[in-house]
Amino acid sequence: MEAATSSASIDQLSVDTIRTLSMDGVQKANSGHPGLPMGMAPAAYVLFAKVMRHNPEDPDWPDRDRFVLSAGHGSMLLYSVLHLSGYDLPLDELKKFRQWGSLTPGHPERDRVHVTPGVEVTTGPLGQGFANGVGMALAERFLRERYGSEVMDHFTYAIVSDGDLMEGVASEAASLAGQYGLGKLIYLYDDNSISLDGPTSLSFDREDVAKRFEAYGWHVSEVHDANDVVALEAAITEGQRIADKPSLIRVTSIIGYPSPHKQGTSKAHGAALGEDEVRATKEVMGWDPDAHFLVPDGVYEQFAGDGRGAAAQAEWEERLATWRSANAELAREWDLAWEGGSYGGRPLPGLKDALRSMDWSDKDKIATRSAGQKVMAAFAPFVPTMVGGAADLSESTKTEFPGGDDERYSRAKAGRNMYFGVREHGMGGAVNGLAAHGGIVRPYGSTFLQFADYMRGSIRLGSLTGLRTAWVFTHDSVALGEDGPTHQPVEHLAGLRAIPGLTVLRPADARETAEAWRVILEDLEGPAALALSRQDLPILEIDPDGVGRGAYVVAPASGEARITLVGTGAEVHTAIEAQAILAGEGIAARVVSMPSWELFAGQDDAYRDEVLPATLPSVSVEAAITMGWERWVDRAVGIDRFGASAPGPEVLERLGITGEHVAQVAKDLLGAVSS
Repeated sequence: MEAATSSASIDQLSVDTIRTLSMDGVQKANSGHPGLPMGMAPAAYVLFAKVMRHNPEDPDWPDRDRFVLSAGHGSMLLYSVLHLSGYDLPLDELKKFRQWGSLTPGHPERDRVHVTPGVEVTTGPLGQGFANGVGMALAERFLRERYGSEVMDHFTYAIVSDGDLMEGVASEAASLAGQYGLGKLIYLYDDNSISLDGPTSLSFDREDVAKRFEAYGWHVSEVHDANDVVALEAAITEGQRIADKPSLIRVTSIIGYPSPHKQGTSKAHGAALGEDEVRATKEVMGWDPDAHFLVPDGVYEQFAGDGRGAAAQAEWEERLATWRSANAELAREWDLAWEGGSYGGRPLPGLKDALRSMDWSDKDKIATRSAGQKVMAAFAPFVPTMVGGAADLSESTKTEFPGGDDERYSRAKAGRNMYFGVREHGMGGAVNGLAAHGGIVRPYGSTFLQFADYMRGSIRLGSLTGLRTAWVFTHDSVALGEDGPTHQPVEHLAGLRAIPGLTVLRPADARETAEAWRVILEDLEGPAALALSRQDLPILEIDPDGVGRGAYVVAPASGEARITLVGTGAEVHTAIEAQAILAGEGIAARVVSMPSWELFAGQDDAYRDEVLPATLPSVSVEAAITMGWERWVDRAVGIDRFGASAPGPEVLERLGITGEHVAQVAKDLLGAVSS
């Protein structure tokens, strides 16, 4: 095929190249979603070849524009434009679409092991990318206000689908974006009237999407023909000019265009077109039907744009150098933020001493959620770009940095304390986006442990991606009391521990809470969940290094130990009570605090055997379901049912989370062992 000779023809040739690469990739795999890439190819072309400031030679340039394919099932669209733009994604990788070990998995992925250059976030479950983009825009605004627009000033773009907009997480995130007036956020909505089951009229034709987003506080515009690249670019340019509102551009497209027999139908959505239909489509386009993975002359050059991406980055680097010379202290902070704080195990200077020397002598007891509030105030200066907030529960979770209105994130000012409202799932997706953006060290979100269910999809994706997020869950057991079983978590610790890559920490007192936060900030490369108590707990003498190793002996036996009692969180104190009861009966027991299964599992055999000797019988106690404890102990005391509405101490007593019950189980176990 000869090179095009006019701007219009090179535009069309480039768009059609995206379409054919996408068709060919899906067809070769005989699996995938060709319809969206074909229908929205013009939008992706306009973004990557004409609008976005990005440099394929440096995909991690801090001030690049971000792009999210929230409709991740259309992943061949993204892979095609990344390849054509010059990212390190060879054509051979497109030919290995959806195959083991390829850089072109079925849905876009970005994690510590599998990094497709140019893919910003892991998407696929609909609505998640929508929320991630909101988090990225929140991050950009915070960093721009903190460091200046000369070093941080870019847009976040996304292509979203009908399915994205049907998901509740997108509604939560859209409302949040409108609340904060995120003018650097521009989404292109692929309105193709088709879902997997058939036309969207089956489930989604009574809603006026434009009015909904206007009500959220978004600027809304329309492009009536997705193939009109001039109108697309004009609509995006208009959105860029709206400084105080996010923008939604409703793009009317035809799914599977220009397939002669499947365009505009659900048959183009989730399956390969078939070899005959691919050939017919190429013939309609004027392409050689026997050519596969063809990139015509001039297309690569069109996407490269005479090196405009590299030139944009070079110009930014000049500004950065000038800014550095005038802002030495901020520049040091900037470098630390973009390195991820202590990413890779490098300690934050002075943090360990600051947290381990905290004075808790003013109280005999303190809830670990309240201790967490003091710990956050102590480490705040060490991580000045750590931001986050609660799902309308900051007074209860006590997860705010000090500073009052000066640290409040609002339409007027981007402070460190965000207010997510009662939007747990939207919060989860946005916090993932904050982390994926870069420059935001350990963003966090908090709510009651029970409501982790509402955001589980985001927690899981953050773990799949390896994002350095912190989830702070308070009211971590039935001990919260009168609110009853709707608010009392029992299966949630097991559910979180089941997520690969997520480190769960449940500290036993104020000192363990401080050390757990240090571990999160300095030692962990992936996400963490911190489970904290509502009720006051005594302050212990702990082994802080033991916290970082996941488990340690917190109360040695008085004499030769006959049994090991293991507790987590508040139930470490229950185990200590049982230890005293057993001692009164002449039975020496040792107590192990086990704040983190994951950290303990990562220790060597010698350390694990030292803490949990195989020669001693063992009993665990945790105010949660007992599933999983068989890995560590011989008997487990827990709550394998829902809770009840009553004062917390009574609920614990009636459900068997007492020193007396643990002591009796220990004696029964010893009797069984001796017999």
